[in-house]
Amino acid sequence: MTDQIQRFLLDGTNVRGELMTLDAAYAAVLDTQAYPAPVARLLGELLSAAALLTETVKLDGTLSLEVRGDGPLGLLMAESNPGGELRGIARLAEDQPLPDDGSGFRELLGSGRIVITLDPKEGNRYQGIVELSEDSLAGCLEDYFARSEQLPTKLWLAADAEQHRAGGLLLQRLPDESQNQDQDAWERSVHLASTLKDEELLGLEQRELLHRLYHEETVRVFDPKPLYFACSCSRERIARALHNLGEEELRSILEEQQAVDTQCHFCHTRYHFGAAEIEALIESPDAPAPTLH
Repeated sequence: MTDQIQRFLLDGTNVRGELMTLDAAYAAVLDTQAYPAPVARLLGELLSAAALLTETVKLDGTLSLEVRGDGPLGLLMAESNPGGELRGIARLAEDQPLPDDGSGFRELLGSGRIVITLDPKEGNRYQGIVELSEDSLAGCLEDYFARSEQLPTKLWLAADAEQHRAGGLLLQRLPDESQNQDQDAWERSVHLASTLKDEELLGLEQRELLHRLYHEETVRVFDPKPLYFACSCSRERIARALHNLGEEELRSILEEQQAVDTQCHFCHTRYHFGAAEIEALIESPDAPAPTLH
């Protein structure tokens, strides 16, 4: 299995980590639209980051990462949940063609920000914002952790769109629980991880990679969790979105088209709502679809 996330601890230290790889899930996201290679690569990195952060914050709900910039790549978005479901999209700016050498993070996105949204099943929604002040997605997310005064966190992200492989490594320093902790563990573990090459992150089996990095440490490895592409769209969610357009807008569409046809941006599933269904939705987003004879 290559689509999975693996948690681990370095025993006797205050360092925890997560290691993940994507194969089929990344390929499924790329199959929804033909992205230019540098865009597909950044989307793979964002999917990896979403999976890592979801496992880190222990959220019972949905985590989304939305990157908006003023460059040729206007939007990157990825969503993840504790069940291992992932989805993502990218949108190019209509008025800015990709430069010939525009394969870098800042060349593609320009100036902008990352919006991190935690949407729990119960409780309040939370949003954090960080500016695109670094030269990589990993660097910007590390900046977010530093500014939000959370635990010290380091990220390594990589993706190969041609091979449909994406992966990531996250290290986090936990609060010292005793005076006997290995005081150099954090610096040592980060230094070793910084020697990691993209081809190793994308090509090695996870336990082999951990052994290469930390063969002088005692690594406690937990059961891996599978990751896969899945879209959370549904007819009910689309119906609620249409209801929110308001009566005037919906009646205008009906007058012009006699029905509403739409599709999910993430998976391209198409939804058709006839005139009678739209009339019912104007009254209530939860109105049952009429029975057609």
